[in-house]
Amino acid sequence: MSPVTEARHLRPRRERGPGGLAAVGQSLSLARRGLLLIRHDPQRLFDVLLLPIVATVMFAGVFGGAVAGSMQAYLPQLVPGVLAQIAVAASVVTGVQLRDDMDRGVFDRLRTLPISRVAPLAGSLLADVVRYVIAGAMTLAVGVALGYRPENWPRLLAGCLLVVFCAFAMSWIFAYLGVVLRSAQAVQGTSMLVLMPLSFLSNALVPPQSMPGWMEVIAEVNPLSHLVTSLRNLAAGEPAGQDVALTLLGAGVILAVAAPLTVRAYVRQAR
Repeated sequence: MSPVTEARHLRPRRERGPGGLAAVGQSLSLARRGLLLIRHDPQRLFDVLLLPIVATVMFAGVFGGAVAGSMQAYLPQLVPGVLAQIAVAASVVTGVQLRDDMDRGVFDRLRTLPISRVAPLAGSLLADVVRYVIAGAMTLAVGVALGYRPENWPRLLAGCLLVVFCAFAMSWIFAYLGVVLRSAQAVQGTSMLVLMPLSFLSNALVPPQSMPGWMEVIAEVNPLSHLVTSLRNLAAGEPAGQDVALTLLGAGVILAVAAPLTVRAYVRQAR
């Protein structure tokens, strides 16, 4: 078989859409590549290592006395809130790094391989799950160092899986921005416009009842508020079924909408 004939036989397999066990395996292989890049460049983890320390200590000191009377009394409220905030904030880097890799031609080189077109995109997002796990672990470690003692550790750790899933779902929004915007700087700026109201118009740091009426309404329906309430109730050993269900529903809707949009935009650019 001539090289030209071989290329014709391989081309349909490269251009097919995502799906199938082959695409899943290729995505996992490229996720492993992403983890190796982190291993060789540990600076990629600076944000998820340092931000939990800065945020937890700073918010505990600034808001502790005003919200709960003391820093120690505030920790059961704060640590679950920061846990959710930091993991979601870590997903912003997904879009920025994606845009940077596309600008440097990394994905162009991967497209020359006989793999599913969506595998490089999915692999990149899967590799970032490790960042969310590290961010969550650091937040809990800092909270414990400050005196945080949850009533039910197993349920809280189960809640951390919920945080990782939500951060993964959010990462598809930022990945979409990474695909459609023209520069990493634009992705960073636009992502912050999404992240700031999502993080602060919630119950993560202060009770929604202390906000103006219209802000309170937004905070009550904010998916992040349901995630934070789930974590607080799980850590306290209290019923959390309704908020967990609403959190899963919100993350599922985001994933169902953002993932196809991102894949479609990515494949369109790959042609």
